[in-house]
Amino acid sequence: MKASNDQLREMVRDKYAEIARDAPDGCGTSCCEGQRQPAMDYSMIGDAYEGVSGYMAEADLGLGCGLPVEHAGLHRGQTVLDLGSGAGLDAFVARGLVGEHGRVIGVDMTAEMIARARQNAQKSGVDNVEFRLGEIEHLPVLSDSIDVVISNCVLNLVPDKARAFAEIYRVLKPGGHFCVSDIVASAELPDWVQGIAEAYAGCVAGAIPRESYLEVIGESGFNRVTVAAERRIEVPADLLARSLTDQQRDEAERTDLHVLSVTVTAFKPTE
Repeated sequence: MKASNDQLREMVRDKYAEIARDAPDGCGTSCCEGQRQPAMDYSMIGDAYEGVSGYMAEADLGLGCGLPVEHAGLHRGQTVLDLGSGAGLDAFVARGLVGEHGRVIGVDMTAEMIARARQNAQKSGVDNVEFRLGEIEHLPVLSDSIDVVISNCVLNLVPDKARAFAEIYRVLKPGGHFCVSDIVASAELPDWVQGIAEAYAGCVAGAIPRESYLEVIGESGFNRVTVAAERRIEVPADLLARSLTDQQRDEAERTDLHVLSVTVTAFKPTE
């Protein structure tokens, strides 16, 4: 039976709480990891953050599928919102770009992730990065208060994507924009994927078709929607073996069912 939105949300919350509790500093796991086994590394971006200013190893849990800050066009003094901020990796990178006169707010629905992020902020000694507990569909952020929204491999895990993008639209200032790295699918995923907790919390089942994803953004009122980067993600065979039956894996191979990492930017109109 297909899980409800509330059930899917709790699956994701539980999985990421487990990651936050169990992962040592800079563990290099991935949102595409199923049963946690330290010997396995399913990171989708490898060492993409190597040499990036503001990088904090303690905040890197290997959960990203892109580098949204690279395409976000951040400037000094801006207020940035990081959705699904985890242990704070992209928030700290963004802080390095907006400077001491800018501000970064991270929002995550997992209390354990918020605790790790706040610890990392305390270690870093910066006072213009804060982390708030909340859901993306109901952001604890004032309307028209954010210059740039970023997010890394998170919105695909949100059951109600239209609501998520409506909230992004609400909090952005007129003329503001977002830059989101996310996972999309080559086609509509079958119900048997949607109902598998491991696959869902591993960035697979939450993905909707690429064109549907872009349509949701446009229907939310954004303009100048641009795919800044895109690449196919190969889900590790051992993860599929644990998550899917032989019949399901055969169907995925026969239909070339796959997922993509995309980085998308879009703007809130000024009027």
